[in-house]
Amino acid sequence: MWSRFQVKALKRVLISEFNTWTKLDTMQKTQQALPRVYVTRRVPPEGLKILRQSGMCNIELWDSDDPVPRQELLKKVSGVDGLLCVLTEKIDAELLNVAGPNLKVVSTMSVGYDHLSRDELKKRGIRVGYTPDVLTDSVAELTVALLLATSRRLIEAVNEAKNGGWGTWRTMWLCGYELSQSTVGILGLGRIGVAIAKRLKPFGVKRFIYTDVAPRPELAAQIQAEYVSLDELAKESDFLAVCCALTPETQGICNSALFNKMKKTSIFINTSRGAVVNQDDLYNALTSGQIAAAGLDVTVPEPLPTSHPLLTLKNCVVLPHIGSATYATRGTMSVLVANNLIAGLKGESMPSELKL
Repeated sequence: MWSRFQVKALKRVLISEFNTWTKLDTMQKTQQALPRVYVTRRVPPEGLKILRQSGMCNIELWDSDDPVPRQELLKKVSGVDGLLCVLTEKIDAELLNVAGPNLKVVSTMSVGYDHLSRDELKKRGIRVGYTPDVLTDSVAELTVALLLATSRRLIEAVNEAKNGGWGTWRTMWLCGYELSQSTVGILGLGRIGVAIAKRLKPFGVKRFIYTDVAPRPELAAQIQAEYVSLDELAKESDFLAVCCALTPETQGICNSALFNKMKKTSIFINTSRGAVVNQDDLYNALTSGQIAAAGLDVTVPEPLPTSHPLLTLKNCVVLPHIGSATYATRGTMSVLVANNLIAGLKGESMPSELKL
């Protein structure tokens, strides 16, 4: 026979277990009621922390540094309310059809948006957040570093030092081109173009010139840059930095017509989008001596196959799209992409919304 004390103890245990079960059941129901969000890549922890602590969404994460396979992506987006992606994910009609009518917001951790089918998103009333401005400094720094590495032949020099090519001092060995008293041309003058010019000015650049769809006097005034035609830009630039967005008008704009007008001593740098350059024409310009050298942080495709002809050239420096690759910038991008997503789920104004 149970004593009164045993009955009370059992009662306390049962009540405690019931309360625990009730809490778990409530939490489970609450989680199920929250908007579903799919995150297509392992993003910096600052952004994930914001999402998890917001209490606004139920997150599923592709926890890898490698892209989510397309079929897996299509499976996971079905029925989601929000999608956090990066520029390797093609957000097109096929994906949006699979996602269905619940999808309210796409937040991309990128400044570029050529991976998004804007017309399809607009047609469905899906809002889009992106991450401009925050990577201006890091991309500008990388552009200057790439320009110097290319013009002063730093990769060649490192290889020579490592591979036994460093012999006696020679008068013209590994000579390159300097910025002092040079003309720097900018194709596409925006925030990044201005930031690049500001960093190059202390090197003694004599003149900055630029071309764009139209003159941009306010930005140009910050760096005392002169607006010129595309032909003039090609003919007069000692260093030509491509900073334009990828649009139907800029697709393949850097082609043989441009390279054939450039100086044989000129240096070509692209840190914008790979598709603005016709890579076959660039290869021909580099191998024929039409231009001196090129530095690329972006290519088509990405990654560039190791057998690609451009990678065989000593006068072409190719980087694996690392323009924004600083800890500070990637962390800031992840915070912005998370806040854009949350605002979109709430139906509030986004910190950075792409106008469709």
